[in-house]
Amino acid sequence: MTQIELILLNFNEIRRRSTKLWNGITPEFYFWQPDANAMTCLEMVRHVLEGEQLFHIIIKNRGNIGDYISPWKDREYSNLQDELDFAETFRNLFFETIKSFSSDELDSIEIVRSEKGQRKKLGDYLLRIAYHESVHAGQMLSYLRTLGLDRPLIWD
Repeated sequence: MTQIELILLNFNEIRRRSTKLWNGITPEFYFWQPDANAMTCLEMVRHVLEGEQLFHIIIKNRGNIGDYISPWKDREYSNLQDELDFAETFRNLFFETIKSFSSDELDSIEIVRSEKGQRKKLGDYLLRIAYHESVHAGQMLSYLRTLGLDRPLIWD
């Protein structure tokens, strides 16, 4: 398996587990939040999906966000499947971009986010993107526990 294939496998495994977890949110709790400053359940799902699109733009521009306007801007929240369906095209484009890189480019391309004081090699940056989704999976597990909902087994 190549480095690119392993990175894509990692992204797919994380999303498979996230989706399994997100399906544990019952519709009556889509807009529940643990406190006024926290994201609702559905906002957190969108945050992960939208974040992946933003990370894609950052990678394409080697760190510069530019005049990016999110495709989710002004989009109303409705349900989990709608969020997943809307994000699918963007995820496929992101994966095509990842597939376009060689293993050498994972180490030679730098993603420079000067406004954040970040300078990361592409391979490192891709793994950090995957970690972002994983952190939010932990948060969602906590939400489901607080709500008293069954927590889907994501450790299969």
